[in-house]
Amino acid sequence: MEAGESKGVIFVAFACNLGIAIAKFLAAAWTQSSAMLSEAIHSVVDTSNQLLLLLGINRAKLPPDAQHPFGHGKEIYFWSFIVAMVLFSLGAVVAIYEGVDKVLHPHPLQNVFILYAVLVVAMLLEGYSTVKAVGEFNKRRRSSGQGFIIALRASKDPTLFAIVLEDLAAMIGLTIALLGTFAAHLGGYDWADGVASILIGCVLACVAIFMSSEIRSLIVGEAASRPVQTGIREIIETETGSGKPIRKINEIRTMHLAPQDILVTASVDFDDWVSARTVEDVTARLQKAIKSRYPEVHNLYIEVQSEQTFAASRNASHVQVVGSAAH
Repeated sequence: MEAGESKGVIFVAFACNLGIAIAKFLAAAWTQSSAMLSEAIHSVVDTSNQLLLLLGINRAKLPPDAQHPFGHGKEIYFWSFIVAMVLFSLGAVVAIYEGVDKVLHPHPLQNVFILYAVLVVAMLLEGYSTVKAVGEFNKRRRSSGQGFIIALRASKDPTLFAIVLEDLAAMIGLTIALLGTFAAHLGGYDWADGVASILIGCVLACVAIFMSSEIRSLIVGEAASRPVQTGIREIIETETGSGKPIRKINEIRTMHLAPQDILVTASVDFDDWVSARTVEDVTARLQKAIKSRYPEVHNLYIEVQSEQTFAASRNASHVQVVGSAAH
């Protein structure tokens, strides 16, 4: 998913959430609804998060420098992680606190029909934003043939799956708030509004925990998708085998530096008869072929190592790690 497409989804979500937040705060003040106040806070958090995601996208575009030779692509992962923390600390915790307070000190709702009107309008706006976000996400998901949950976990674009998850959480939260309002208004259960607020907080907490777990993995360094890894290996294998210059592929490593920026390192064992000029020519052909098929591969390094040298270096690294752990 290109950054421009993610930005478009973020702008739609920002505009919807800003209007919804204002309406929810006014409704919460008029109706004394804890669930509506929780939803208002949720919308403010979502609006702030969208600004953070836009900041991350713009920071990630900064060019490489001496201190960051591979660029600033991981900025998008950092700011997306901050989004997850904000969602948990300001969204989930505050919603649960407000809900507990309402359960312990219940009071009837006021101006309930204003509450209903705002909830319905909010559901329509959030529904539009959700359809846009899920639609963009499904474009990528269908091309990979993955299920929705698997695609969420496999996605390398935290800006997009953050918006998808936040919008889905908003729709669930609005549904819970509507049910809580029904129970308090029609059933006379004043505490139901507080329970709804607690449930909304729990939904936000679950989303924040899922997001932080997935983004943590991206920050640490996730490999490219299996099809990309397989494709890169297939390209190198065109120069491998009997009568070909490469005797064996020792190893191929990949890592996402950003959603559309992949680092690739490959260790290959050239046959003994291969000249230095042939090594240069083969390496140049492989780099051109790989970057042509996968434009997201911005950094590609092919290291020439014999199988024995590669094995020795791996064993040395293993011994060093074990030795460090023992200390």
